[in-house]
Amino acid sequence: MSKPSFQGSNINLVKLHNLQVVLLSLLHETNLSRVQLAKKTNLSNTTITNLIAELIGAGVVSEVEETASEPGELRPVGRPRTSIQIEPNSRLVVGVHIGVGLFRVCVANISNEMLQSQVMHFDVAIPAEQVLAQIVKTVETVILACGVERSRILGIGVGASGLVDFQTGVNLLAPNLNWHDVPLRDYLLQALNLPVVVDNNVRTMALGETYFGAGRGVDSLAFVYGRTGVGAGLIFKGQVFRGSTKGAGEIGHTTILLRGGELCRCGNRGCLETLISEDAILRQADQISRLYPQGILAQTISDENDISPIERVFRAGRAGDETVRAMLADRAFYLGVALTSVVNLFNPELILLGGIFSRGQDFFLQPVIQTVSQMSFGGMGKRVRIESTSFGWKAGVLGASALALMNFFYQPEQANP
Repeated sequence: MSKPSFQGSNINLVKLHNLQVVLLSLLHETNLSRVQLAKKTNLSNTTITNLIAELIGAGVVSEVEETASEPGELRPVGRPRTSIQIEPNSRLVVGVHIGVGLFRVCVANISNEMLQSQVMHFDVAIPAEQVLAQIVKTVETVILACGVERSRILGIGVGASGLVDFQTGVNLLAPNLNWHDVPLRDYLLQALNLPVVVDNNVRTMALGETYFGAGRGVDSLAFVYGRTGVGAGLIFKGQVFRGSTKGAGEIGHTTILLRGGELCRCGNRGCLETLISEDAILRQADQISRLYPQGILAQTISDENDISPIERVFRAGRAGDETVRAMLADRAFYLGVALTSVVNLFNPELILLGGIFSRGQDFFLQPVIQTVSQMSFGGMGKRVRIESTSFGWKAGVLGASALALMNFFYQPEQANP
């Protein structure tokens, strides 16, 4: 796998861009010398020296002396090599992941390491403004618990369920939340007095994996997340693909069953979401437990009240309930069919599964790989890697903090207005 290459320019007018190039290079490969940075970025040694001096002055990077030589490296005896590394806690961001019925808030450093977090649940029937007021209160609580100066916080990244306009920060439509035209960015900006950037939550998960997780060095990535809904985030050459109307990735509303499909929240029938979402699996599980009241699933549902309903289904399958295992294999097949279309249309190098597909990866991953391998055109399915998210349950909130990091630190020239 080739490492990403960030090419700079020695024109004075693009100094900000060159600083970003240096920071991105250090993000992908720690402890580079000035000479190595010059070679990797195509910048002159003088330019690199000046840029590093500015970053050191800002406390963003630091020098580290290394006594060991790399294989084949010739260096005068006794002269330690000086390398440059990012100072992770020099700047911080806040990440907010808004899901269906819950939101998570975290404070993360510029290496996207979580320093403090909190999860809150809410009733989707309450107005959006009440949810946002809860989010504001939780953000303030988490910042206070982290014990950091507010001046070190660069901004807030928000990943929200539904159709989100990245440019305006408005949640245009979130059927599973009963939200329509909710001004997330403006509300949080006014309430918290910090810069705010907003995007669809699954796109932020894809962004987080691209720069801080399993997607490093990958040219094209698709992140597929399943919970109440099913969505996909697409990344190409490090950039998020949002589509002409900001709706790219709504894989959950792909029609899978042309006839006889269940009614979806979007108003259509036979959508993927009606087959493989958490609600769809729980409906299937309910039928199984009623059909087999003495079965493992029915017993697990009655005994295991300390875990979530979907985890009870997975636990019954792991305990040997063959009916549950067959049902999950059937759901995995439908997911594989949908991902086959993703492979045929976009030909990504890597597909990452999150949400319930990650939590139940022992039921989903291999069947999905097999289906995609068999059904994709021209052998493309045999070459794509399909894995679970490297962040587990943190994927949403670390994706949101990654959105803030890219827009307010690593690539601010591409931030929303």
